[in-house]
Amino acid sequence: MAHDLKTDINKATDHLKTQLAKLQIGRASTMLVEDIQVEAYGSKIALKGAANISVPDAQTLRIEPWDKAIMADIEKGIIAANVGLNPTNMGEHLLISVPPLTEERRKQLTKTVHTEVEVARVSIRNARHEALKTTKRLKDEKEISEDEAKKMDKEVQEIVDKANTEVAEIGKKKETDILTV
Repeated sequence: MAHDLKTDINKATDHLKTQLAKLQIGRASTMLVEDIQVEAYGSKIALKGAANISVPDAQTLRIEPWDKAIMADIEKGIIAANVGLNPTNMGEHLLISVPPLTEERRKQLTKTVHTEVEVARVSIRNARHEALKTTKRLKDEKEISEDEAKKMDKEVQEIVDKANTEVAEIGKKKETDILTV
């Protein structure tokens, strides 16, 4: 049971880290664009499945499609994703200059961080609820004693408290990154 709880909590914290890594904080990162859906060959695919994405310097992304015929589709997909990035077609590849953050954008990103942290906390609470429900079921079916149930509940709460602290630290660190000019 504790293993399931830890697995669920790890999924929540990993998801939080992934979501926060996608936030544009004035530095180029492949994660800003790799999951953008582009229309190519009659279906939608993730950009990372259609092109090589690299970071030549801290403010620039370079996108080199494996098939030059879908260059315009990739360009349209990035613009349509509305992530505040405008690609420049260089013929063989696209260049995206990552603009510095404005004060307004920093505040908006900070709100997004708080939202993502809260989503992670809700996932952790749900995992705790499931673990406590399992403990209660085991106790009711007389598979574990009252003392064992209390011990398991205490262990669950300790795991959850540790996870909540980790999530708060991750959020605080990202917030600091965003607000640092």
